[in-house]
Amino acid sequence: MLTKLGQKFTDGFTKYMPSAYVFALLLTIVTGVLALAFTESEPIDILAGWYNGFWDLLAFGMQIVLIIITAYCIAQSSPVKKGIDYISKFIKTPTQVYLIIIAFGALLSLISFGMVVVTAILGRELALRNKGIHYPFLVACVYFSFNGWVCGLSSSIALLLNTENNFLVQKDILNDTISTSYSLGSTLNMVMILLFVVISPILIWLLIPKSHEGKELKDLQAALDDEENSVKEEAHSYKLPYKALSDSLNNAGWLQITVAILGLIYIIYHFTTKGFDLNFNIMIFIFFVTGMFLHMTPMRYSIAMKRASSNISGVLFQYPFYAGIMGIMMASGLGEKISHILASVATPESYAFIAYLTGGVINFAIPSAGGEFAVIGPSIINMVKGLGSPTEVTAMTARASMAVAYGESLSNLLQPFFLLIVFPVMGKGIKIQARDVVGYLFIPFVVLFVIQALLVTYIPL
Repeated sequence: MLTKLGQKFTDGFTKYMPSAYVFALLLTIVTGVLALAFTESEPIDILAGWYNGFWDLLAFGMQIVLIIITAYCIAQSSPVKKGIDYISKFIKTPTQVYLIIIAFGALLSLISFGMVVVTAILGRELALRNKGIHYPFLVACVYFSFNGWVCGLSSSIALLLNTENNFLVQKDILNDTISTSYSLGSTLNMVMILLFVVISPILIWLLIPKSHEGKELKDLQAALDDEENSVKEEAHSYKLPYKALSDSLNNAGWLQITVAILGLIYIIYHFTTKGFDLNFNIMIFIFFVTGMFLHMTPMRYSIAMKRASSNISGVLFQYPFYAGIMGIMMASGLGEKISHILASVATPESYAFIAYLTGGVINFAIPSAGGEFAVIGPSIINMVKGLGSPTEVTAMTARASMAVAYGESLSNLLQPFFLLIVFPVMGKGIKIQARDVVGYLFIPFVVLFVIQALLVTYIPL
């Protein structure tokens, strides 16, 4: 019954859901109209906010691009391909592939949400090696698997609360930082981790499509990959038929390894002096250096990078549109107004659910946890201050803030923004859009919404 119901939702999304880019355009217009209707902002101020916001996520967009191409570059190396071949020997059925991807991806997401690229690489490779896999459903599994990143080490809101002199402290919204023991180490967060690692695979198992006819990777490929030759073989084809200094330098393993060793020294220094500070920048740098070691020579690494960079157009041109939407929300005060309205009805029993709902709603316009919390965080925290006793306010603030994060992450299942991270890997060489994937996530969205709403409301502080 669940499978049939899931197929109905999938058919509906396929028929009515536009591409991720059209979704961004529609959201831009809707957000602008709402800002005009419900705030006192002038049209030109909204346009100016949109334009100024366009450039606010350029650094973040570049980080996403680099995470994709460096991780994909590593996956093209011979050692990694051999490792995937070895793992594939023990994975014989499509069901095993789906469940392993969900569980593996959920665990990786606790390290960083950028690790979804690694999950996507494994998913694609397993689809190439195993018959009978419903590929759009597998893409949905990969995307679903990173939903628990807000519970892990890269949870931006939890890390922000624990950052010295953060903007909330500077504006006297918080008196001091809030330790991650109240957020990531809370009972609520531990239960959420179990939800993603244990319950989610069971939910996906119940929704596995009965038929894969016409949906395997080989059925969807629009063209043959240009990677039939290995990176090593292509590098060899560039050599001149005679000895040349240029070839010697292009294929100088000593040159690349020397630089890679310097990078490794810094990585060791970073974690030695800063503890387990795994942020986007250091993770990208680790991927860069790892790729240098695995590909050995400058020519092989350049070829791997060229292949990895061939399908990132969606990230490059769509991120600025979402940054522009965030600019409208901030310049007009629309996001703050929405959070004020929701906060006005909060009680000591319902504040966490209100925060959870706010995070999910605002995420459709600002699909960035840090950017969203910058808009609604102050209102959420001020809401909590008026509800709890002095001894409870810290724990309640942490809970409300994490509830925003849980809501933000869950609504990503229906907001196709972060599919832009998955598609460059899993969509390579095939025709696939958000509408082909999101329908499989509607039932998981509903089920997790109910469970998470109950957890944030009733789990004791």
